[in-house]
Amino acid sequence: MTMHQPTLRPAYPAPLPRKLVSLLVPVFNEQEAVSAFLTEIDRVFAPLHATYDYEVIFVNDGSRDATEFVIRSRMTDNPHIHLINLSRNFGKEAALSAAIDHAQGDVCIPIDVDLQDPPEVIPEMLDLWSKGAQIVNARRANRTQDTWIKRKTAQGFYRVFNALADHSIPQDVGDFRLLDRQVIDVLRDMNERVRFNKALFSWVGFETEEVTFDRPERQAGTSAWTYWKLWNFALDGIFSSSTVPLRIWTYAGGTLALMAFLYAAVLFFRTLVVGIDVPGYASTMITILMFGGLNLFAIGIVGEYIARIYSEVRERPLYVLRSIHNPGGQN
Repeated sequence: MTMHQPTLRPAYPAPLPRKLVSLLVPVFNEQEAVSAFLTEIDRVFAPLHATYDYEVIFVNDGSRDATEFVIRSRMTDNPHIHLINLSRNFGKEAALSAAIDHAQGDVCIPIDVDLQDPPEVIPEMLDLWSKGAQIVNARRANRTQDTWIKRKTAQGFYRVFNALADHSIPQDVGDFRLLDRQVIDVLRDMNERVRFNKALFSWVGFETEEVTFDRPERQAGTSAWTYWKLWNFALDGIFSSSTVPLRIWTYAGGTLALMAFLYAAVLFFRTLVVGIDVPGYASTMITILMFGGLNLFAIGIVGEYIARIYSEVRERPLYVLRSIHNPGGQN
């Protein structure tokens, strides 16, 4: 009797699981921009479906318009959307930190909802990541969309920051970049209350590559960044990333003290030899005002650091959650 052996079928390797990309999107009064942003994200990730899945983590930073309700209405038919509501407006840096804390992706990409960070750059970022890069910075090729004042102040900020900071940041690179999971895990362990995320992204190190893009105009809504907010943001960046201003005033104070001592010695010996002159009101006032102004300026810099120390030692949370909404509209 002949026994028939079963035919063995060739073994095919199981398909590799898709990598998860977390898009981190802080929003504040952006009801007009949400729908266009999601449409563009769907378009960009459609060709990447075989390799990458994605989640969009919106952090509603205390919006006073219908931003939350627009996002929740889109969640009913879009399983990629997550929504985190903060209890009030904590600022973009805190909102971005909240998104980082809740992201589950193999890579994370902070991105603005106004489409000035063009999503079509994302495939190029992912390609560099697949080749070994752990951070992929997106540099603006030009700033022609900004006003002349904003371009000049931005250039000045980068020059001053990189001259003072212990670790420089790349010029014309915002929060828009790719961060590997290992980088995200390190950032989660950094507990500063006064945060300047661009500096933290550079401080952590890791293998870094770069892509460039032309920054388009805002597609909808208006920017919440006033010049006053940008000024305070710049101060937070400098004082949270460097102690050089304090060191400068150590040397400046020592130099001024030496000059004052020498001048006092000259006056003392001149008085002994020549006698006492009638003091000049103008020179006296100039000296008093000059040294008084320098003292106040130095005290102001010390005060900036003390204020940040005060914020750190209180150990208040960086943000407060009001609610979290998961895909499918589940709370």
